[in-house]
Amino acid sequence: MRIGIGYDVHAFGPGDHVMLGGVRVPHEQGVVAHSDGDVLLHALCDALLGALALGDIGQHFPPSDPRWKDADSRVMLRHVGGMLAEHGMQIANLDTVVVCERPKLAPHVIAMRECIAEDLAMPVGAVSVKATTSERLGFTGRGEGIAAQAVVLLRREGE
Repeated sequence: MRIGIGYDVHAFGPGDHVMLGGVRVPHEQGVVAHSDGDVLLHALCDALLGALALGDIGQHFPPSDPRWKDADSRVMLRHVGGMLAEHGMQIANLDTVVVCERPKLAPHVIAMRECIAEDLAMPVGAVSVKATTSERLGFTGRGEGIAAQAVVLLRREGE
């Protein structure tokens, strides 16, 4: 068994939505990012890569590479999911949390869980997505950006 943790953050900027967990969430701002800026999927990719001891998302999808400009983070997640199989690993479960004051995420959590489960070919019951605020403290509390954390537990295929 292997455990990985991931974290990502993006500042808010111009736009009318944020991408979270593969879901377009309406918001009065977007995020400043090279790709679609999905902090939830980026943190999850980092957790999976960390559990495999394969570095981080920046090594595999560098912002200096024009192929990833405005890229759909679900493509990145599916790519990292494929790396699990190459290493004989599968996800036992994953747990994530998004930190922001706005937008309100509760109405979108089920869709996020379903997207993640679909992209990683795993049961939705093994995917946890939570949302919290930072009680108006720090950059997320001031509404300057959004953050996410992810933890994954991997097991060898067949275990």
